[in-house]
Amino acid sequence: MIGIKRWALPVLVACFIVVSVIEVWLLTWVGTRIGIPWTIAILIAEAVLGAWLLQREGRKAWAALWDALSLGRMPSGQLADAALVLVGGILLILPGFLTDVFGLIFLVPATRPYARRVLGVFLARQSAMSSGSRNGSTSAFHTGTVIDGETVDDPGAPATKPPTATNPQGELPG
Repeated sequence: MIGIKRWALPVLVACFIVVSVIEVWLLTWVGTRIGIPWTIAILIAEAVLGAWLLQREGRKAWAALWDALSLGRMPSGQLADAALVLVGGILLILPGFLTDVFGLIFLVPATRPYARRVLGVFLARQSAMSSGSRNGSTSAFHTGTVIDGETVDDPGAPATKPPTATNPQGELPG
């Protein structure tokens, strides 16, 4: 986990810089092709669309999350949808064309399942890499050590052996 923290911040900063440079280049390119007023109008329309989609899809994601919780199910998909809706709305509200593409992918119900799958694969790989770096193996459970034991429901209760043909009550001898 410590290894991830060392490189995560520089990579995140580099990504922000690269995305910012691409956004400025795209805005300049589009502005020279269609004009500054039209470019600004498109950016304002995308921000309004993003705010509207964020509100609409956010309500749906929140309702699905509460439905899952009220039924006692683990809301993993609903949590991922809520996170994608939030990030997608923010990306659409921010000025820029590249962020708007990702914002739409995260917000539109038809493309969100694909984004959720990609996010799941990415997080699973990160989890596997971090558990492998902790103990030198690919999983935290493959250490080669086996510990025998038994499960006890009530630590205060006296130990009993399981019932057998010779001991039908499951009592300890003696």
